[in-house]
Amino acid sequence: MKRTEILVSGFGGQGVVRLGQIFSTAAVYQGLYATMLISHGTETRGGYVRSQIVISGEPIDSPVVEQPDFFCAMSKSAYTKFNHLVKQGRIIFDPGYVEPDPQVLVPHDSLAARDIAVKELGRDIFANIIFLGVLGKHFQAVISKENFLKALKLRVPKFTEDNIKAFQLGYDLR
Repeated sequence: MKRTEILVSGFGGQGVVRLGQIFSTAAVYQGLYATMLISHGTETRGGYVRSQIVISGEPIDSPVVEQPDFFCAMSKSAYTKFNHLVKQGRIIFDPGYVEPDPQVLVPHDSLAARDIAVKELGRDIFANIIFLGVLGKHFQAVISKENFLKALKLRVPKFTEDNIKAFQLGYDLR
């Protein structure tokens, strides 16, 4: 598998780091090389957060995401700050937070993750796992659904059934 870069960004409290941890763990379970870098502002909840995930079939020389194949924009500020990095990739955005810029000429997929989480699970905290499910579907030829679920259970031992349902909701959307 060639080097693939995933950028996930939003504000603190949205589960950006947890999504990155689960995704990279699933890649390792699949036998791939994976790295994840996180960066965030000084605030924990409400501040800026970013996960940079790189997966590959070969050792990874740099963990920095420079041209994401996938960019999950979970907030307007994240979209504004990072959309220019996506040259040939795809942007997945939550329309409850992001209004796409028509001048950004890469494919955009709308994912109302927060609304789906509230409607189906009663809480917006599951929106990140819905994003994970959508990514899981995009990567189904590379990382098995079983490995995503195994990583999810390891990384988020609470609310297991709701998280599995959230993953499945996202997985079934694409």
